[in-house]
Amino acid sequence: MRIDAYTHFLPKRFTEKMEASAGQMADIGKRMRGVPCLHDLDERLRIVDQFKDYAQILSYAMPPIETFAPPAEAEEYCKIINDGFVEICAKHPDKFPGYVAQVSLASPDAGVREAERAVKDLGALGVQIYTNVNGKPLDRPEFAAFFAKMNELGKPVWLHPNRGANHPDYLDEKKSLYEIWWTFGWSYESAAAMGRLVMSKIIDNNPNLKMILHHFGGIIPMLEGRIGPGWDQLGARTSDEDYVSLRKSLKQRPLDYFKKDFWADTATFGGKGAMLCGLEFYDEDKILFASDCPFDPEKGTGYIRMTLEILDNLNLPKPLRDKIDYKNLEAVTGVKLVK
Repeated sequence: MRIDAYTHFLPKRFTEKMEASAGQMADIGKRMRGVPCLHDLDERLRIVDQFKDYAQILSYAMPPIETFAPPAEAEEYCKIINDGFVEICAKHPDKFPGYVAQVSLASPDAGVREAERAVKDLGALGVQIYTNVNGKPLDRPEFAAFFAKMNELGKPVWLHPNRGANHPDYLDEKKSLYEIWWTFGWSYESAAAMGRLVMSKIIDNNPNLKMILHHFGGIIPMLEGRIGPGWDQLGARTSDEDYVSLRKSLKQRPLDYFKKDFWADTATFGGKGAMLCGLEFYDEDKILFASDCPFDPEKGTGYIRMTLEILDNLNLPKPLRDKIDYKNLEAVTGVKLVK
């Protein structure tokens, strides 16, 4: 059995509410209409049925709720999303054996409330947040209660990269050009967020916190040398901060956090080199099969097929392949997903 740990879908009530706000949601409305199985459940079931021994974990897509809704409304949007996922999974448990709840940290208290409701009352496997909250890094004190709550609940946090065209690539420009904000920016976003979680000691202070990184954590596997020998010298390049003392106060070597304390998925858009790099970098108990369905040129099938083909052609030992396909996901969520 292959359980796709990171796929995206928009429940019907959510899309209806979005379309009622068409003026501010024009871009995402265009994206939705262009990818039918992002919001059409019948089309999504047709996609899933094309692959043998295959099921999906559902999560919300983009944009982050807080980017278009004020805090009070953001909580309502998240409830609509999560209630919708519960209904879908209940009707089609063989196709969708679980879901990831959506929370918004625009109001950290509301995010904590919805995370607790989704996990305790709605059976969510975990929750999804983004690599920043309206431009704020995740290590701001205001978000500490959320990570403490997830540490207490013992359920994983799916971390999705987030950066828009309004984030320029160069200081003297007003916006990012050529969709560089997505092609390269999201991979940097994932890495930067991981770095902040480590260096701010959020990982040290929450030993039961489980973070699942989309796309193998972006650029992280390619930067093992910089994270390893490079950050072993943390402070050598900085004179206005005492990073040497910070490095010495960490519970382990910086590289060890990245390799051992994060989970990461195989959604590499069909890139074999990226797949090999990720498989080499992360501990084998931390790797989850995922495709990022449905954002491929074929509008649903492409990334699933390409990801499975790469993994199949690697001829991994069966015990390792079983871990990647579903056992690691069962372990990190604490839920038996394959009957």
